[in-house]
This record gives sequence, C-alpha cells and structure tokens, in this order.
Amino acid sequence: MKKRHIAILGATGSIGTQTLDVVRQHPDLFEVDLLTAGSNADLLITEAREFDPAAVVICNEVKFDQVREALRDTDVKVFTGTQSMCDLVAAETVDIVVAAMVGFSGLRPTVAALKAGKAVALANKETLVAAGDLVMDLSRTHHAPILPVDSEHSAIFQCLLAAGDNPVEKIHLTASGGPFRTWPRERIALASKTDALKHPNWSMGAKITIDSATMMNKGFEVIEACWLFEKAPEDIHVVVHPESVIHSMIEFADGAVLAQLGCPDMRVPIQFALAFPERLPLKGEKLDFAKTGRLTFEEPDRTKFPCLSLAFEAVGRGGNIPCALNAANEVAVKAFLEDRIGFYDIPDIIGKIMAQTPYIAKPSLEDIFETNDAAYAAAERMI
Repeated sequence: MKKRHIAILGATGSIGTQTLDVVRQHPDLFEVDLLTAGSNADLLITEAREFDPAAVVICNEVKFDQVREALRDTDVKVFTGTQSMCDLVAAETVDIVVAAMVGFSGLRPTVAALKAGKAVALANKETLVAAGDLVMDLSRTHHAPILPVDSEHSAIFQCLLAAGDNPVEKIHLTASGGPFRTWPRERIALASKTDALKHPNWSMGAKITIDSATMMNKGFEVIEACWLFEKAPEDIHVVVHPESVIHSMIEFADGAVLAQLGCPDMRVPIQFALAFPERLPLKGEKLDFAKTGRLTFEEPDRTKFPCLSLAFEAVGRGGNIPCALNAANEVAVKAFLEDRIGFYDIPDIIGKIMAQTPYIAKPSLEDIFETNDAAYAAAERMI
C-alpha cells in the first residue's frame, strides 16, 4: 500500500485523536498533512509537534497567536478560520480527508474536499443529515468517494462488500440504547446532563453522547444510511442491541442476514476507511465470543425516545427539513448541556422548529445554509 497523506478536520476531538492513534501504529503508511481544531489550542500544538504536518488551522481566531507562537520554531504553517480549512483540504498533496468536526460547521470544508476530488472519511453526521442530496451529488460529480467512519455505517459498508451484486432488502441499524434504555419515562424526564453523559459502551464527545441519550444520534444515522446506501427510510430498521458487539446488519430477500461484529473501538472503522480496501493490523482488544456471552435485541421505545421518530419524519418529508431538524437539535443539546432546559425539551423544540420551517423540496447549498441559520435562530428564541 502506498503511503497516504491525511488531513484531519477536528483533530482534537474523539475521532480526531483516535485517527492519530491509527497513524501512530502505521507511520510507514500514513502521514499527516493538515490538522484543524476549533478552540483546543493546547492539544493542537501538542499534536502538531508530534506529527509535524505541513499546516494547522485553529478556527477560533482568538487562539491564533498562541498557536503561531508555540509553533514558531517548527516548519508548521499556522492558519485560522473556516476558509483556510476549505483552501487547505484541496491541497494537491492531500489524499484523504477525515471529516471529524462536530456539528453543521463540518459541512463547508467537507464540500470543499469533495469539490477538490478528495476521498472523504466521513465521521461528521451533520453533513449528510443537513445536505445529503447535495453532498452525494458532489461525490459522484467529482469522483470523490465517501468512506463511512461511523461504526454502524462502516459495518453496513463492509457487509455490502461481502454481498457482492446481491440486492439488499433491509438494513438493520443497531443502537446501544444509551444510558436511559432501562429507565422509565418519568425518571428520564428528570435526568441531568451528568446522567445523560454516562454512555454504557462508547467514549465520545459531549454533544454526540447527548444525541445518543436522546437517540437522535440513531435518527441521524438513519438519514445518513438513506443517502449512503440509497435506501428508503422504510427499508431501515433500528434495533436496540445493548452489548454493542454487532455494529449493524444487512438482510437479503431470502431472509439471510450478514452482520459485522467487533469490540466497541472506533479505531477499527477509522482505520478501515483510511486503508480501504486493505485491512491492517491494529493493536487493541479483540472480540472473545466465550466472554461475550449472550447477544440481546429489542425494539426502540419511541415514546421514551421521540427524537428517533422526528428523524424518520424529517427524512420522510425530505428537502430542507432534515437541516432544520439538525439545527434545532444543535441548539437544544447545547442548552441542555448548559442546564437551561430539561431532557424532553430537546424533542419538543425540534418538533416545533420542524413544523414552522418553510419547506424547500430541492434546496441549493445556499438554501441549506439559510435554513440552518433561520432554524438555529428560531430555536434560540424559543429557548
């Protein structure tokens, strides 16, 4: 395998740091060309000193001088702002872009990478949720492959590779159920952010952990799967699987099911995307079936987790509605983390914003940005 040069958008977050761990294990195969961060200047500086990229971007302009001074004795070029990111991902030396930024802010640089014909290892859910039709069209037009990094979508992708040309009847998208799976609705209504941040299986950033607690994360994944695998919402079945061993499954017309299994370690799908189509060794825990014991499954309770139904509604309506869903969710989750609203205020706010958003059947990229801004502002006013 020829060495691949990587740009990591969101290098200081959970996916970004785990991507760098993969690079550490295979320095002969991967080289970091670009690292970006939002505000975590200290970690960005540490990473830059270790991996010596050609450039770094600190999006928070207030932190620019700190990063520039800290790296003055190196050859690393320091930039700030979203436009710098968009320009740098298009660099000729970059082979693959890891889109690991959290939230809608990941859309613009991902679009820039696709327009430049770069392979994109996509971990940013909001890109396809908000603008799936446009993003997939850019991927096809510019021959820029999108390689899924989410463990569930990576699992489906791997199963589809094994399926060959056989058509898939249904996708079974697994969900851990989050920290509130066994809680009654009355108790969930009183849950604090501390409760919601205690994910039973995965170690993730705060925003995505809250999304897992509300099951909006799984709703986003349904929307993503529709775009990535060209499936209608009714062909995607969400099943709660608390052990998080089976990462997702595909079902054929004859009833046969293929599943991808493994320990809950995000480095596995990250490395699969970076090295595709090759599989490389990876240090870490391996699945021990004798220790795993039973694997259990149950239907999600949509009365306890209404965000899942809201996501199905949004993708069913299509157009710019999933974008409004995402914007309202970003605002509501932020407010919940700031102790400004309760847990079930999150779906209430999202539902109201979706209902009042003017519908655009075939939104342009400009329409998507306008919808996001309008829904974001409306949700903030509502709170």
